[in-house]
Amino acid sequence: MITGEQLDRIGELAAAEPISSTVVDRLRSRFPDIHFTYCMDDDVVAASPLLEYPAFNLYLIDSRNHCLCFTQNAEVATGVVLAEIEEEQ
Repeated sequence: MITGEQLDRIGELAAAEPISSTVVDRLRSRFPDIHFTYCMDDDVVAASPLLEYPAFNLYLIDSRNHCLCFTQNAEVATGVVLAEIEEEQ
């Protein structure tokens, strides 16, 4: 389970500087019970973001049944995907 307060704090911390693997590493240290993944947003094709920010989208992952899947339900979520949005050229 990931609480709404945790999600808000994760979003705030991630939005404080340009999203990168370094930011994700800091989040892993701050929230050791949550699994974090970093990718590009266009790599996520079968899910809608739970939260949207200007530079990234935040998705939730459910791994309860030993098979990862996206979820909108924070009560069953075990991980967070921070998906960077590329600026259009």
